[in-house]
Amino acid sequence: MKKLLITGGAGFIGSNLIDKLIEIGGFKITCIDNFDPFYDKAIKQKNIAHLIGNPNFSFCELDILDFEKLKSNLSGDYDVIVHLAAKAGVGPSIKDPIAYQNVNLIGTQNLLEFARLNKIKQFIFASSSSVYGVNSKLPWSESDKQLQPISPYASSKIAAELLGYTYSYLHDIRFIALRFFTVFGPRQRPDLAIHKFSKMLMNNEAITVYGDGKTGRDYTYVDDIVNGIVSAISYDQSEYEIFNLGNHALVTLNDLILSLELVFETKANIKYLPHQDGDVPVTYANIEKAQKILKYKPSTDLVSGLKKFKTWLGANN
Repeated sequence: MKKLLITGGAGFIGSNLIDKLIEIGGFKITCIDNFDPFYDKAIKQKNIAHLIGNPNFSFCELDILDFEKLKSNLSGDYDVIVHLAAKAGVGPSIKDPIAYQNVNLIGTQNLLEFARLNKIKQFIFASSSSVYGVNSKLPWSESDKQLQPISPYASSKIAAELLGYTYSYLHDIRFIALRFFTVFGPRQRPDLAIHKFSKMLMNNEAITVYGDGKTGRDYTYVDDIVNGIVSAISYDQSEYEIFNLGNHALVTLNDLILSLELVFETKANIKYLPHQDGDVPVTYANIEKAQKILKYKPSTDLVSGLKKFKTWLGANN
């Protein structure tokens, strides 16, 4: 049994990842989460409720900023750390940059120190497409050297990637940063566009669009992201790598709304508002590296993923 420590495991991506690992078998999982009040604790508790009692799953409510409690409450006997816990969201990071710096950088440092002290040799880090910032060279590639983050959230993720390189170099820890591109699907956070827009359509409420709707995103279905993480868990070819995990399909916000109208079989009432600070005009992943090295192969297109999300939302609304 490979022993994993998964941080933020009660969240959207983390709970889907744990379900996949339990399904695959051969993993003993320790999940930690502090139930950050960014959204309702009950949602995250529900995400993992079905796992309680599984002999290959254990949960501990812990804050990654409390290093002493990490050391005293966790065994340290892990083969891999999958670090998904973070303060999320671009807009909120502009309002509270110090909290984002603390959790996303100091929290990551605590876990890297925990890995060093316990000789844990594999560390998977959830980074973000936001690190590319305003970059007109599309699609974005891991080899792009000019990163121009325009939010504290994005800069905290870059800083954590660099910190990972330092620990990899000094302490023989394999550090793999996975840059996620606009993940959606069942259990998606309620603050994200697809979740918000879907509820607005279901309730016949106006959809609020910031800007002119021409911004573009590379929407990636959560199962594809999870498969990429699973591949990274067993990766052993180098000591430090960065991979884009996206869908390599650029969709404007206006086209997303058209797809949602198709799936929910209703017409959207759109309310346009001014552009929000921190939002980049486009995200678009070059995934050739992940395809070649991790055998990453996204298989769910936007409309198919939206249909699955609609089914989940209907059962959990």
